[in-house]
Amino acid sequence: MQKYNNINTCLFDFDGTLVDTMGQFADIAGSIIEREYNIPFDRARQKYLDTSGIPFAYQLELLFPKNPQNEELSKEFEERKIDSFFQERFSEDVINALSSLKSMGYAIGISSNNFQHLLNEFVSKEQIRFDYIMGYKKGFSKGKEHFDSVMRSGKISSDNLLFVGDSLKDAEIALDYGIKFVGKAGTFTRRDFLNKYPQIDVIENLMELMEILKK
Repeated sequence: MQKYNNINTCLFDFDGTLVDTMGQFADIAGSIIEREYNIPFDRARQKYLDTSGIPFAYQLELLFPKNPQNEELSKEFEERKIDSFFQERFSEDVINALSSLKSMGYAIGISSNNFQHLLNEFVSKEQIRFDYIMGYKKGFSKGKEHFDSVMRSGKISSDNLLFVGDSLKDAEIALDYGIKFVGKAGTFTRRDFLNKYPQIDVIENLMELMEILKK
């Protein structure tokens, strides 16, 4: 049996996977951490990238546990990132890849820690129609809650689900849940992914996914 033979639903992380926002978000996060925690900007920025894949509030708790500033800093980050968020659009490669998946009969979805209303507004301006658009709200975040929701809604099993993401945390949450994962190089390198998860496939752009799914 081929590696991805049972897959019928492909979920995608958003930032860094479908749109190139991670660099701008890292700059914002780095400036906040530099200012509030007196950490040099380059190091602060890297801390954000190293812990990406979870909401910024959770990243701050991971990096600076129980610091009373974290909640307000998270709110500042979410407010400041909105302008960068809406400056982006899906690239031609992304549109072609998603369109190809739809034409091949795959269901496609977004699983992101961006707020739901931001994703809805972004996608409403694009030509791709997703089967699932899932953002963050309390008790419903990227990972188990999103995966459970898709499996219930689509009446599918974990064997039918693939998650594509750009962070090591994306890989962790998918593999811990028991679904297949493909890494999108960019935020982390191919080597970064394979050093930690040698069993996964890693792509440079989404069009490569068509070949991956034939494995």
